[in-house]
Amino acid sequence: MLALTEYSKFLIGLLAIVDPLGAVAMLVGLTASRTHDVRRLIARHTVLWVFVILSLSLLAGKYLLLLFGISIHSFRVAGGLLLLLMGIQMLMAGNERPGNGELDTALALVPMSMPLLAGPGAISAVIVYAHRGEGPAHIAMVWLVIAVVCLTLALVFRLLPWFMRHLTPARVNVSTRLMGVLLASIAVEFIANGLRGLFPVLAG
Repeated sequence: MLALTEYSKFLIGLLAIVDPLGAVAMLVGLTASRTHDVRRLIARHTVLWVFVILSLSLLAGKYLLLLFGISIHSFRVAGGLLLLLMGIQMLMAGNERPGNGELDTALALVPMSMPLLAGPGAISAVIVYAHRGEGPAHIAMVWLVIAVVCLTLALVFRLLPWFMRHLTPARVNVSTRLMGVLLASIAVEFIANGLRGLFPVLAG
């Protein structure tokens, strides 16, 4: 088990990577055409998926990647390409019709949970910290950090009604496109970092 200060650093770092406040803005942009109840459903499923993905990363992330022969850099590139497609879709969005239940829960998994919140950065951070110590107490502390991050995300998502009350249809339209640009930018960073990891010569 590591010193408590190390777990505090991990908590701050994981919160910065997951970025709950940024997640609210992304969720607003991605669910512009959804009803309030559907948006809450997506938010709940997102928190659940983030918790599941990061918990699995803690327990078996490194072994799953090794099993399928996938490096974290390849994972970054794949996640970046997926985000880029979603960003382009948001930029070209029109007046969409409300989605159905299946599509809404799928949205909570992709792209909200993965690769946005529990993406390559968060997964790699969990895997690295999981292997920095040994014993059940260490695993429990890392898991506790994951739980605190997910609780923070759930609390921040409670602000969704406030955000939506202050957004007119025109503002939602503009914010959706702005989020599309931001999403595409994040995607390019994911891809660039992944490529630098796969091809070290590019980092020179």
